[in-house]
Amino acid sequence: MTTLKIGIVGCGVGGMAAALALARQGHAVTLLEAFEQARPVGSGLLLQPTGLAALRALGLEDAVRAAGAAVQALIGHDSRGRRVMALDYGDWRPGAHGVGIHRAALFDALHAPLAPAGVEIVTGARITRLENTARPALHDAAGRAFGPFDIVLVADGSASALRATLRPGARAPVYPWGAVWTNLADPDGRFAGALRQVYHRAEVMCGALPVGRGPDGEENCTAVFWSVPVAGIDDFLAGDFAQWRDQRLAPLWPQLAQAFAGHDDWSGFSRAIYRDVSVGRWDAGACALIGDAAHGTSPQLGQGGNLALVDAVELADRLAATPSPAALKGWQADRRRHTGLYQLASKALTPLFQSRGWFWPAVRTFAFTPTSRLPGFKQVGVRLLTGTLRLGRFPRVTRP
Repeated sequence: MTTLKIGIVGCGVGGMAAALALARQGHAVTLLEAFEQARPVGSGLLLQPTGLAALRALGLEDAVRAAGAAVQALIGHDSRGRRVMALDYGDWRPGAHGVGIHRAALFDALHAPLAPAGVEIVTGARITRLENTARPALHDAAGRAFGPFDIVLVADGSASALRATLRPGARAPVYPWGAVWTNLADPDGRFAGALRQVYHRAEVMCGALPVGRGPDGEENCTAVFWSVPVAGIDDFLAGDFAQWRDQRLAPLWPQLAQAFAGHDDWSGFSRAIYRDVSVGRWDAGACALIGDAAHGTSPQLGQGGNLALVDAVELADRLAATPSPAALKGWQADRRRHTGLYQLASKALTPLFQSRGWFWPAVRTFAFTPTSRLPGFKQVGVRLLTGTLRLGRFPRVTRP
């Protein structure tokens, strides 16, 4: 097999998955990370059957399942107790489920096998410049040069510093709404088995996701999020914690507020900001965008990590058949048929759950909510949830 020299920018989910898959095929892979010590960012995420299939191809599914928690359904209610959605994985396939997992546990599962697979990991390399897309070389902020490479994959997230170099017309505006996240111990399993959400109009969206093992190895943890306008996140986290817990959270979700009874400040909370990434084609010469750098969205459908995993494994499969930069064109065209559906659906659904005013919540209540219970629409909803809605078939390597 032809051995390629491949540079990957970014040590996130997509970057690490691509590095591992390609190194195991015998390619010489260099993974460049901006931080001095690579680390996970964020709290919990929900792995769907598509992401789990990609992890299976990497030989990591069992480890990830052991670290995470089974999620059988997505359940949402509004502040008046009306059911907004109830999507059950069993309506897709009997016995199917997702896996909630803390980002630290997923990071560890992907990072640990990199060095044994032969991946060269370079930390403290904040890549600021890419030159010659036909035979690309990378330059970092310290003046170091890496390459030239046969292929470069840009996996530096939705706020990618290199995206505009490859696709000058790309747009990535910040979503007006972000979130704050934290991790809670759930020894009694009060939040087990489902991703639960509560909405107050569309101005508040609160959720609890069981994630299994926590960042410090603690068991039975739940990731909790609360949506906040991006412009107000700093003020929110500078506010009175007890007042938020008792006056804002408790009326919406008393059980969750009780779980915060031992907390008296915002320690352990992190912020999340999202971008709506639109780039057109992902490739340019021997370079390509991957993961959120190519198709970041709002978190409404929770597909970011899953789409990045599928990107990585399907690219490795393409390069196994055609070990040259020519494989990038067909790969990105096929992947865009999958990711484009989720970008479109995310953009359409986000105002129903994160916006101001009465109009979009009214649409959700009087149109979206009843319609989502109808058999045909319910199946579409479950396909969206599981990540299996796609134009065309999944390749063998990532078939759920």
